[in-house]
Formats: sequence, structure tokens, C-alpha cells
Amino acid sequence: MFDLKIGSRNEGDLSLSRRQLLQAAAAIGVALAPLPSFAAPASATGLVPFRIDIPQADLDDLKLRLARTRWPERETVSDASQGAQLEKVKALVDYWRTTYDWRRLEARLNAYPQFKTEIDGLGIHFLHIRSRHENALPLIMTHGWPGSIVEFLEVIDPLTDPTAHGGKAEDAFHVVLPSIPGHGFSDKPTEKGWNRTRISHAWDELMHRLGYDSYVAQGGDWGSVITTEMGRLQVKGLKAMHINLPFVVPNPFPSDRTPDEEVVSEQLKRFSEGSAYFQIHATRPQTIGYALADSPSGQAAWIYEKLASWSDSNGDPENIFTYDQMLDDIMFYWITDSGASSARMYAENADLTFNSIPVAIPTGVSVFPGEIFTPPRKWAERTFSNLVYWNRAERGGHFAAFEQPKIFTSELRAAFSSLRNK
Repeated sequence: MFDLKIGSRNEGDLSLSRRQLLQAAAAIGVALAPLPSFAAPASATGLVPFRIDIPQADLDDLKLRLARTRWPERETVSDASQGAQLEKVKALVDYWRTTYDWRRLEARLNAYPQFKTEIDGLGIHFLHIRSRHENALPLIMTHGWPGSIVEFLEVIDPLTDPTAHGGKAEDAFHVVLPSIPGHGFSDKPTEKGWNRTRISHAWDELMHRLGYDSYVAQGGDWGSVITTEMGRLQVKGLKAMHINLPFVVPNPFPSDRTPDEEVVSEQLKRFSEGSAYFQIHATRPQTIGYALADSPSGQAAWIYEKLASWSDSNGDPENIFTYDQMLDDIMFYWITDSGASSARMYAENADLTFNSIPVAIPTGVSVFPGEIFTPPRKWAERTFSNLVYWNRAERGGHFAAFEQPKIFTSELRAAFSSLRNK
């Protein structure tokens, strides 16, 4: 018997090899001991291996709830201006009830090293995938709402093993994927205070706990907010950052606008018109939580509407996502009952504005054409005084890594190349 340590700084290539070990063990008839399920951290500094294993009774209950959905009447318009359209949501839910396989996603996630560790009194769940390239750059990536670590599944291997995915060894990253408190398998806060600043310090502690004294960070949506806050605070180990939703609206807003600025002005107006969800999350997260906790169809519609309106899909997320992909993300909210706890992220950060926040560390920005808003570079330069990379991607929207993993991977490689060269 031997002890397989996954995720420590000195483990070499072992952290990448559990999947290969499982395959090799099966070939010679040896069973590796399963990682513990839903294990609590053993100590304040402990990294406890974690394995997702949802009870079958929970999946059976989901099927029953889906079958008993009471549907509203059809919308009275021919478009999505009143929200997620009935027939589209019914089709998604029907697939969920009859075809979707959670165990597929569960097995895929369990093939990666994942852990929980207690930071500031809260258990944080994360994936930690070390590259086989020893000079890889440590990278922490943060999702948003209604996203999850599922968004990053297609970029893990290209980032950690670039030579197998069209890149060079010097493009390699060690990847850390935490779930925001109240999301996924991270613990739910039981008191106020887990805002972007507290999470920023927690992420820095996590990277140091993993043995990374120097690292870079990336994020979109709430991940952009958290990553930008880490940059503003200049947390101890952070050397550079990349974001794909720059919150860089100038104050005061330009009255004599260029054509590009006029486009952004219209984008912000459209976002405001559809921002009722934001106000509900920020002011009544508990109330919406009852509906999201009780109705999987309601949870699906709540997320589907954003996949439709925020992706680069012309309002039809089926153009770029499969039902399985959409439901993988939705399941991260349903199976963990995190409708209310994820909504509280908005209440915790109710003071957040779109106005620029000064950041001095090296920063890369990728603007995707289907994003909520696509600000011009000069706005970003007012916020990021050390803007080392700026690019407008060819395709993709708010869920950039999820929608266009190849383009997203290329953006990260390019954004951090100057830092590597230094």
C-alpha cells in the first residue's frame, strides 16, 4: 500500500495522474481506494481530498419534482422580452427528466484532484490540477453567477497540458478552481460578511496554502469582481491578473460619446432593463431562495434565461451549448441547494458599482463580442494603470470559457506571456 498525495507543491507529476492511475489499476485488477465523500477539513490548514457522491435518493427526488412541474401559461409575446420562453424551458426540462445523466459529470469531476479546506471558518471546495511542466504558472480562476467551475472544464487540459493542445511548454499553468462561498460544494456562509474583499483574502490564503508564493488570477462576472479586488488590494502573492468582464465605466459618464461609446451606452441600457434579477438577489435573496430550492424547473428557467441573453448565441443558447452543458451548470445549483446562498453574493456586494476601481498590478483584458457590455480600451486604461494586454476576441460572450474554450485558452496564453518573458 502507498500514500498518494494529490495537490501539494512537491508532488511532481502525481497530481495529474489519478485518472491514469485509475485506468492502469483497472487494467491489472487493482482498485484504488476512493477519495472520501463530503469530507470536512481536518484542521484550519488542512487540505482534505474530496469526492462528489450524490445520494441516488436525491437524484430520484429530482426526477419526481421534474415530472410534477406545474407550468405557467405561455408568454404573450413572440420573443424573450418577458423572460425565458415556455416551450424552450419545457424542452430543456424534459431532457433533464428523461435523458440527462448526473453521474457522467460526477465521474468527470472526480477524475480531477479536488479538495476542501477551511479558510476563515468556511469550507472552500476547489479543484487543483498541476501541470506536468515544472515551470508552469500558478493560476486561480474564479467563476460567477449563474456559473460554476463547470464553465472551466474544457480549458483545464489545454491550460495544464498545452503541448497536447496546440501550445508550447512555456504556456503551461497549474490550475486552481475554487467555488465561491455559497456556490457549488463550498460551504454556505451563516453570517454576513463574505463579500468580495473577504473572498479576495481567502483566495490568496488558498494559493499560499497550496505552496504558491507567486501566482496570477483570472475571472469573469463575480470572478472579475473578485479578481479585480485582489488586484486593488495587491494581495501578497498576486503578480498579474486577467479578466473578461472589465467593470470600467467612467464617472461621470461621457455626454459627448464616440460611436463605440454609444454602443456601450445602449448595452448598459439593455442590461438595466433586464436587471430585475440583480435587484431581487441584492435585496431579497431569501425570498427567491424558497422558489429556487423547491422547484428544479424554476431553477432551470432562472439560469437558462441568462444563458440565452448573455451568451454570444443570438438569444438561442442551444446554438452554442448542448442540453448536457446547460444542465451540468444548473445541477451545480440544484444539487447543492445554493439558489439562496448564491443570490446573497449580490446582497454582500450591494455597494458595487460599474464605476472604475484603480488597479496598479499588470492586467490583461479580453473583451468578447457577446458580453453584457464591451467597453473601449481607453476606459480600461483609466482603471488599470498597468494594462499589459488588451484584445477583442472574435467570438464568445459572458460565459467565455464555457462558450469558446479554444479562444479563451488563447487569450490567457497571450495575456500572461509578457509576464512569463519577464
